[in-house]
Amino acid sequence: MFGLDTNILVRYITRDDPAQSELARIVIDSAEKDGRRLHISTLVLVELVWVLRGGGYGFELEAVAEVLELILESPVFEVQDRDLVRPAVVQFRRGPADFSDYLIGEQDRKAGCTSTLTFDRRLAKSHWFEIPKGGAYPPGEDSRVSEPEDR
Repeated sequence: MFGLDTNILVRYITRDDPAQSELARIVIDSAEKDGRRLHISTLVLVELVWVLRGGGYGFELEAVAEVLELILESPVFEVQDRDLVRPAVVQFRRGPADFSDYLIGEQDRKAGCTSTLTFDRRLAKSHWFEIPKGGAYPPGEDSRVSEPEDR
């Protein structure tokens, strides 16, 4: 089994570099044809979302969520912590935060955490997240409490 770096998936999805895109297609299609699996780590998925949403590509949230779903459904990809990635994608589609935030929450839950502490007020409204006790400042009173950028 081979692991895939983010740039292989980006070339395969965006087809923005003809030569590299063709090689990425060959790698993935050959593995599928031969019944081999390709490993995708959670870090690669986080990078992939970051690159597709920004990095000059500007994919909309729903398009990125669809890409993640297709990766999860594909028999060629062995996705690290698939059982955590799937609910993180669902939350990413519905919630105010980024995919990485929801994946962190799912990883913490699996580790036995009762919740994930954050200073992000919008994220704290989501399941598994909360502002630390004593850190729940009224709006605008503490500059350490950050608001996430527009999604």
